[in-house]
Amino acid sequence: MNKLLASALVSIGFITMAASPVMAQTPNSPTNSGAQTHNHARHQHQHRALGTPSERVEARLAYIKTALKITDAQQPQWNAFADTLRKQAAARDKQFQERRANKAQGHGHMQVSVIERMERQQQRLAAAAQMLGERLAVQKPLYAMLTVEQKQVANRVLSPRGGNGKNRHHGARRTA
Repeated sequence: MNKLLASALVSIGFITMAASPVMAQTPNSPTNSGAQTHNHARHQHQHRALGTPSERVEARLAYIKTALKITDAQQPQWNAFADTLRKQAAARDKQFQERRANKAQGHGHMQVSVIERMERQQQRLAAAAQMLGERLAVQKPLYAMLTVEQKQVANRVLSPRGGNGKNRHHGARRTA
């Protein structure tokens, strides 16, 4: 029991010594402000790295095509699928530009009623359903042309929410 107590006290001592330099820094210390600047710069880089929906869809299409190992015989279905995703990404680019322009003109902070919010949500959901229908219309023929091995890969890489059937935005983990 004494060895356990002594071990615990030594551990607490080491933890206290290791934590004291961190606690000694004030919020305005150069080390802390440097870390904040680094975090801000990293956040800005990550934001820029995401790019536009059109840029992201091109990277995603390249990944999917490589992962599926699309053959020459499957190329027409692939092209239809890729063109649909590109068209949808271009539409999202346009929406983002319109929102950014509205925000720059000061329209971004206007108070809207609960009814207006619900109508906007209904419009977004209708647009999402239409886009899903378009994607399904071109993805079905592509999927039908795939081999059994390709379908196994497709079940993972073509899923809109990370391949495991769960929505990543609600704490689900993405599987490899």
